[in-house]
Amino acid sequence: MIGIIAGTGLGEVLFKGACIEERSIDTPFGRPSSPVRIVALGGTAVAIIARHGDGHTLPPSSVPYRANVFALKSLGVTHLVTSGAVGSLREAIAPRDLVIPDQLMDRTYRRAPTFFDDGIAVHAELAQPYCPALRARLLSLATTAHPSGTYVCIEGPQFSTLAEATMHRGLGADVVGMTALPEARLAREAEMCCALVAFATDYDCWRPHAPGASKKALLTEIIGHMEAATANAVDLVGKLVTDLTTNPPEPCACQSALELAIWTRKERIAPEVVSRYGPLVAKYLG
Repeated sequence: MIGIIAGTGLGEVLFKGACIEERSIDTPFGRPSSPVRIVALGGTAVAIIARHGDGHTLPPSSVPYRANVFALKSLGVTHLVTSGAVGSLREAIAPRDLVIPDQLMDRTYRRAPTFFDDGIAVHAELAQPYCPALRARLLSLATTAHPSGTYVCIEGPQFSTLAEATMHRGLGADVVGMTALPEARLAREAEMCCALVAFATDYDCWRPHAPGASKKALLTEIIGHMEAATANAVDLVGKLVTDLTTNPPEPCACQSALELAIWTRKERIAPEVVSRYGPLVAKYLG
């Protein structure tokens, strides 16, 4: 099953599709950002969560990332596509461009980075934080998209200072956003193939704005970039859903990420711990 965590702009567009079912799901980590809506995209049922809640009520630090991914896992999602608006840190990545990142840098500090924080030690590999096979599918279907890039995830909700933007560029980051983490970490722990479709809305603050441009004019310009890029992202996600349905993917290493990652001896894991983590560990712990 395909799941989508829709970021700024994308959810509003996708939820205009035919909603087959709406599910309110409780998880051990609370309720997701929004009800999970099963929407028909190109004739295929896809599970979608609005990352920031209906009406964009949740700032990045308050998004219940664990509940979102757990809810999708409980519905049987195996392939997860996330989306998000980003600031470009490179001249070559222009506003409205799509980027399919392959690497992440974490500069968050207020978010639980793992499901497994009680009763069990789990160390999943994350050298390649996004699924190479799912990224390859997206790139094969994209008319134009940057085929790689490093996303630096900041805590927010404020945007970067000029010194921070300069540092991020010096560290090798290509785009900056506030939501890719811990989503990618959690998707790996949930043994989902995960890929991110990022769309640039501006050049962050490292690149000076045009002289004399008002804040209102700049905001209007950014919103225009976001709307155009969202349309491109929706088109790409729709193509991916059709392609995955028509040409089912082969088994992937992402889907056995916990095979060697559970370090706690099985006999020392309490039954209530196994029950709490449910679908995340059922394959290995029963």
